[in-house]
Amino acid sequence: MSRIGNAFSSFFSILFSGALPPDVAKAYGYVKAEVKKPEAPKAPEVKPADGALQLLGILQRDARLVDFLMEDIGAYSDDQVGAAVRTVHEQCGAVLKRCVTLAPVIDGVEGVYTKSEAAGAIAKQGLKFIGNVPAEGRAPGGILRHKGWKAAVVDLPKVSPAVNLFIIAPAEIEVE
Repeated sequence: MSRIGNAFSSFFSILFSGALPPDVAKAYGYVKAEVKKPEAPKAPEVKPADGALQLLGILQRDARLVDFLMEDIGAYSDDQVGAAVRTVHEQCGAVLKRCVTLAPVIDGVEGVYTKSEAAGAIAKQGLKFIGNVPAEGRAPGGILRHKGWKAAVVDLPKVSPAVNLFIIAPAEIEVE
């Protein structure tokens, strides 16, 4: 009896709406296969260590900083170490200036009394009180011993998802 009922409902549905009823079309396999839209690729997950590893990789690539720090310098004379430090210092400074714009936390003169409000909006995190600090951990001011540094602008190049940031410097094999 269901075939006769399907026939009647199909006849009148086609007559008045121009289409098969959805239940009849599904029962007899006339439903178009649903085309799934491809999902948009997910944005690569940014981990907190990514920027640090990227900057360390740039410092290694452009200034050989990791090589210098991992080297045992005990066997070298102070003159040899000094010559190496001068080069590494210059190259690391150039990388830092290229990738990060630094600004002082307090733009004041070191060795002069400074009020803690001079740090502005970043006063809580941008100040470290040293010496005879009150019990509540804050003081209205004191002698400025270090201006501090804050990153005003960070300009690291975009990283391809295919790049493994944990490889600071690839191993080098010379083929003869």
